[in-house]
Amino acid sequence: MFIISACLAGIPCRYNGESKLNKDIRQLVRDGEAILVCPEQLGGLTTPRKPSEIKNGLVIDKDGKDVTFEFKKGANIVLKIAQEYGCKRAILKSRSPSCGAGEIYDGSFSSTLVQGNGITAQLLIDNGIKVITEDEL
Repeated sequence: MFIISACLAGIPCRYNGESKLNKDIRQLVRDGEAILVCPEQLGGLTTPRKPSEIKNGLVIDKDGKDVTFEFKKGANIVLKIAQEYGCKRAILKSRSPSCGAGEIYDGSFSSTLVQGNGITAQLLIDNGIKVITEDEL
């Protein structure tokens, strides 16, 4: 069973109210092999919402508001779901401040990528869950 970013299955939950449908992931859902999550919504953020990036360990939205609490809350809920259902693998949205694995945006809102993981991805990794992005499928 996989934990999967809901936006990758076609759910319009991204910051801009859109999805990033991946047909391979949609098939995993159809086959009953996935649990869909949106850490940002689970943490209490709305859709749509201001884009956010990680800078100096904090998640800051484009207007300068600190939304670290909501991102961490959502990440903890996702971890709890993964543990409840025995999920050992996750496929998460690349470059996201929640779900990005391996690289994320640098916090300058200039589309500059740096090495790092989003809040949810890092928490899952720290708890023994293998995380990949849709780019690695």
